[in-house]
Amino acid sequence: GVKAGLKRTYSSVTQDLLEVSKMPQWKPLLYAVAFLHTTVQERRKFGPLGWNIPYEFNQADFTASVQFVQNHLNNVDIKHGVNWSCVRYMLGEVQYGGRVTDDLDKALLNTYARVWFGEHMFSEKFCFYKDYVIPRGKTVEDYLQYIEQLPVVDTPEVFGLHPNADITYQTNLANETLSTIASIQPKDSSSGEGETREAVVLRLAHEMLEKLPSDYNPHEVKAQLQKMGAIQPINIFLRQEIDRMQHVISRVRTTLTDLKLAIDGRACVQVNMRDIEGTSRASFVPLSRGEIKQWSAFGRGEDPQHLFNIFVCQHAPQLLGFLTAMRQETTRMNSAKGWALDSVVLHNEVTKMLKEDVVGPPPADIGGVYIYGLYLEGAGWDRRNSKLIESPPKV
Repeated sequence: GVKAGLKRTYSSVTQDLLEVSKMPQWKPLLYAVAFLHTTVQERRKFGPLGWNIPYEFNQADFTASVQFVQNHLNNVDIKHGVNWSCVRYMLGEVQYGGRVTDDLDKALLNTYARVWFGEHMFSEKFCFYKDYVIPRGKTVEDYLQYIEQLPVVDTPEVFGLHPNADITYQTNLANETLSTIASIQPKDSSSGEGETREAVVLRLAHEMLEKLPSDYNPHEVKAQLQKMGAIQPINIFLRQEIDRMQHVISRVRTTLTDLKLAIDGRACVQVNMRDIEGTSRASFVPLSRGEIKQWSAFGRGEDPQHLFNIFVCQHAPQLLGFLTAMRQETTRMNSAKGWALDSVVLHNEVTKMLKEDVVGPPPADIGGVYIYGLYLEGAGWDRRNSKLIESPPKV
């Protein structure tokens, strides 16, 4: 948390560093940089909610930032004061921003620099968040005593995140803990029903094989695509999805079959077989079978004709390919109007319709497709007013 991060940072701050500058802005600026350093590090534990890309912010970034602030104050013009534009740019774009590659992450970092660094930070009313202020101390011990009074557990709002972010973090942490506990359980124990470990895994493998869908018939797939127009971009994408899905089905079937043979002693036990055996018994999805979640739209048992009116995007692993095929399809439909593929851009409109309300494709003059299955992370949607809102609190 913030308390631990600031304690770690100020434990390396010496009294000489605290008194290296006689400028009154020095000590508050030093603390503000330390708070920024702790914040950018703490946001990493929230995963994609904290940073789109996990960056390795470290002590070198803090040291370089402090050195810059010190040099800037030493060379400051008394008449003009601190050049805050320079300070914000160096912190948000160079010292910490130099590691950031995502545009939205950089915008967030620059927002921290803009809100926390300026003449307003010396006001008594200034705070990073409620009860998180800049202490007025003369010694390192004074700052450490103030830091000791900070809460041990911080609300995500301290870092500019929604309170729901903490629920997501705690859930992921609990799942990781349970996975670790499950992985160190004895492997030779039997279940409550008296089944041996091998019998449980064998039964689960047999049940999974029964639930596994049958292979696609290549002749039927080809005939169906020919009927719908095999050279249309959307149908080409559909064929690629079918091939990917067939690869997943074949891989899962082969893996489970080999696992059964290995348990019966008719095949060699490979390294990945041991992982699959353990995760199957614990009802987890092993890494080598994670692809089974990426079901193609065609393989979900829905009416093929209806698929071209409405798509579920969360089951299409190659979403970019789908959107590209849709652009090509729409451009081809409007070629008589002089449409060119490189000038066609995607436009999204959130409707108030439910999936059941869709009975046909969008109007021909508009083109495109209806999609569903998308979800927002870090925001909510007001269907009545068709606008983004704050996330509703989770239980």
